[in-house]
Amino acid sequence: MLDFVYYPVSAVLWLWHTGFATVLGDASGLAWVLAIVFLVVTVRVALIRPFLAQVRFSRTMAVLQPQLRELQTRFADDREKLLAESRKLQQQHNFSVLSGCLPILAQMLLFLGLFHVLRSFDRTGAGSSLPFLGSSAPMTAAENAATGNYVFAPGQVQSFLQAKLFAAPLPSTLATSGDSLTAVALVAIPLVLIAAVATHFTARASIARQTETTPQTRVINWMTLWVFPLGTVVAGTVMPLGILVYFATSNTWTYVQQHVVHRRLQAPAVAAQAAPTDRKRE
Repeated sequence: MLDFVYYPVSAVLWLWHTGFATVLGDASGLAWVLAIVFLVVTVRVALIRPFLAQVRFSRTMAVLQPQLRELQTRFADDREKLLAESRKLQQQHNFSVLSGCLPILAQMLLFLGLFHVLRSFDRTGAGSSLPFLGSSAPMTAAENAATGNYVFAPGQVQSFLQAKLFAAPLPSTLATSGDSLTAVALVAIPLVLIAAVATHFTARASIARQTETTPQTRVINWMTLWVFPLGTVVAGTVMPLGILVYFATSNTWTYVQQHVVHRRLQAPAVAAQAAPTDRKRE
């Protein structure tokens, strides 16, 4: 269904793994981990422009909300006039709902692509639990050994399934690790904690930039601060290590990118506010 996303994502992962495997060896777990990390970096770099568009959308929305509420009060009995004035206000600020939705849609599609390609390396289990990702019936070990994964040949699929990070198999999970529980836990728990902490502090930074809150936004804020990180921890018990590497990398990137971008966007505003004060002192 989403092959137009899956194939490019798997091709980028293949390129990075091929490069690292040339140096570290085809069966190297580190080669696969680095390939996943750099796949995330590649995708997130490609999404920088949509991310900036989303930031501008959010900032413009924050500026427009008080003015839109004022229009709603002024033209409460004249819906046509309200719509006309609202459109006029949005045009003055070059505001478009589409510009805010497209970046989110692009990020969701690429997230699904990353998740699905990594999950599809091992189809001897239950497979993806999300039907819209194109999940199918579980394969036997023999069938999986003879089946590729998008641009990956069967031999490369087996390389991934046999790869280990600090003695922990990349396809393994905390819930199904069996005799490898200790080795898997030593890798999975730090990755889950990194992902959860990054999620929490990303939400905290986003909330700190809010100019006003409502009862609804306070509930959402509480969920993003605590429920979403807790959900990351719970999901971490059933996610393969390869996907946990993705989550830890992606969530950390999100936090750092948000910090850097908003700090740079605030610098011109601070300078503009300081300029009149400096002139008065002169």
